[in-house]
Amino acid sequence: MLDVVIFDATDETFQTDVVERSRELPVVVDFWAAWCGPCRQLTPILEKAVTKRDGKVALAKLDTDANPRVATEHRIQSIPSVKGYRDGKVVAEFMGAQPPAQVERFLDALVPSEAEELVRSGNEEDLRRALELEPGRADAAVPLARMLAARGEREEALELLSNVAGSFAADGLAARLRLESEPELRDAFAALDDGELERGLDSLIGAIPSSDDPERKDDLRRSVVGVLDELGVEHPVARESRRKLAAALY
Repeated sequence: MLDVVIFDATDETFQTDVVERSRELPVVVDFWAAWCGPCRQLTPILEKAVTKRDGKVALAKLDTDANPRVATEHRIQSIPSVKGYRDGKVVAEFMGAQPPAQVERFLDALVPSEAEELVRSGNEEDLRRALELEPGRADAAVPLARMLAARGEREEALELLSNVAGSFAADGLAARLRLESEPELRDAFAALDDGELERGLDSLIGAIPSSDDPERKDDLRRSVVGVLDELGVEHPVARESRRKLAAALY
């Protein structure tokens, strides 16, 4: 793997040096050609902006005339064209020469923040630090709350989750923590933990119509939605469970 952060990419090296490398750190690709005047304006701006980020992002420069295969695959029809890779795919892009301030904003959005890097480590200390830097991050609060709940610190876990807004995962976990003490629901949550998704979800959904307490009914819904969100829209169990949940609610 390359150690330098600014390098030339080719048709032969693109998959390894750009796509695969972007799984470790973001890679910006500068599509250019020798005859392109705006390219000569943009490339130094990109180089300067990447260099000042001290190895947190790499810059690959690809001559579209010398490397037509990659240029064709990316449907490069106008240059300069810039694409930002993270985790093996394009996540941001722009065309045309841009002023330094715009390039800086582009890179700021592409390069992980300190909090994002801490979340990736996944240990308790780093998750707590991530929340200090960016309070309310669901991707830090949810795994940390799971750790706390696993060792019996449920109240702290619930308090942590209460600071997260707009997250099905956080709402679902909080709802589960409130419901887990009910004997009739323990088997449902145990099934989910054992990977028996359909049985666990069916048990939770089945408890909704018989619940007279609006808050309990809403917690049942939230706990189910949290699991469905984690599974994703294409999961077969999730698709069927959404239909069952709608029937139970309405």
